Amino acid sequence: MPLSEHEQRMLEQMERALYAEDPKFATALEGSGLRTYTRRRVYQAVAGFLVGIALLMAGMVAQEIWVSVVGFLVMLGCAVLAVTGWRKAPKPGEQPVPGMAPAGRRQPRQRRSVMNRIEQRWQRRRDDQQGG
Repeated sequence: MPLSEHEQRMLEQMERALYAEDPKFATALEGSGLRTYTRRRVYQAVAGFLVGIALLMAGMVAQEIWVSVVGFLVMLGCAVLAVTGWRKAPKPGEQPVPGMAPAGRRQPRQRRSVMNRIEQRWQRRRDDQQGG
């Protein structure tokens, strides 16, 4: 949900106040944006995937099926986290714009207009059937 103009102005004022009060802290926060977060999440998922492989192999060596199953599930979960994290990461130099839908997806307003047109067609058909 995009921010209203008033909320955007308030956010900008808060950012300016933060820069004025503690510029060192503010610049440290800039580096921990969405891209850094998603990159860290992907690295954690890869590490978890490797742990899953180790569990899978340990279960095979110890001939404990349940350990192997847990390892496989850990691998599967981490693979899903890595792929979703990788897709959500903005491209280098790209800043996510608040209120904009990701590329390839339709915005809710467009969906509503399509739904409105479908509802209008349905209503016209009903009116034609009742009137005719």
